[in-house]
Amino acid sequence: MFLPITAEEVKERGWDGVDFVYVSGDAYVDHPSFGAAIITRVMEAEGYRVAFLSQPDWRKNDDFLRFGRPKLGFMVSSGNIDSMVAHYTAAKKHRSQDAYSPGKVMGLRPDRAVIVYCNKIRELYGDVPIIIGGLEASLRRFAHYDYWDDKIRRSILFDSQADLISYGMGENQTIEICRRLSNGEPISSITDVRGTCYACDVRETPLYGAECPSFENVCKSKKEYAVSCRIEQDEQDHIRGKLIKQRHGNKMLVQNPPMPPLTQEEMDWVYSLPYERTYHPCYEKMGGVPAIEEVEFSITHNRGCFGACNFCSIAFHQGRFVTTRSKESIIKEAKMLTEKPNFKGYIHDIGGPTAN
Repeated sequence: MFLPITAEEVKERGWDGVDFVYVSGDAYVDHPSFGAAIITRVMEAEGYRVAFLSQPDWRKNDDFLRFGRPKLGFMVSSGNIDSMVAHYTAAKKHRSQDAYSPGKVMGLRPDRAVIVYCNKIRELYGDVPIIIGGLEASLRRFAHYDYWDDKIRRSILFDSQADLISYGMGENQTIEICRRLSNGEPISSITDVRGTCYACDVRETPLYGAECPSFENVCKSKKEYAVSCRIEQDEQDHIRGKLIKQRHGNKMLVQNPPMPPLTQEEMDWVYSLPYERTYHPCYEKMGGVPAIEEVEFSITHNRGCFGACNFCSIAFHQGRFVTTRSKESIIKEAKMLTEKPNFKGYIHDIGGPTAN
């Protein structure tokens, strides 16, 4: 069963409201190749009532008011990829199709979707907890060069007005954040979860850890920018990595050390959750969601990459430690795929980062 996508479906489940609303810039595809599917299924497995708000119309309030104010908070992601990558080519030309939208229709999400969605939520719900995650939030967590603007932009945490960034593969930090919010802890005090970033006044900055050159300094100096990137990369290590700070005006971005990668048992559990493994049926009349085609009969075997190649973001997002699922877990998923009515006799691939 898919998660509820309308207020009527929430009522049909007998719920008097939802704990979390997950907002995504992609169409709703409940497949473990989609980060939104994994995070929402993990939250569901932990006992939380989760509604899925896919590709809301950011020019109006209606979609964001659909489920009312959630009891615990909003989770926000641009989708599987950065919204600017989804919209523009390397030549800065506007793409004509979006594979993560029904019927490849372009324009169903805004540029810089995380920022736009979060600002709309702040406008409508005030101080409701907002946690951002996924590639767009994770890779823009520090001051960063933006290719499309051709300038240095500050951390997405400040532009989005979110409370926390869950960076990297977010299952365990999501579980901890949800539990603490459920226990009545204010979001402002949840500042010690590994794999997260938060903002604080400069005078409240932890005295320990590594400090990157400030946003103002990296804007002025390419050398300072390079130093900042080196520190960020060096501390992207769950064993020896330290807390990182970066000043933005009178505020400080604080990144806690990375969350350790999932153990094999945890990975097996995550990939055993009850995914529908396809797009929501509401998209059928629009031609479905093309992005499912290459992954519907694929199996994720491992995460992480030791490579740290300059052209690739995997090491900065998933970490440089390779972790794998068990043979039994892979075989179980393969057998399950063969039982699907549209299975054509072959599994596309079994792999992940470093598997090429």
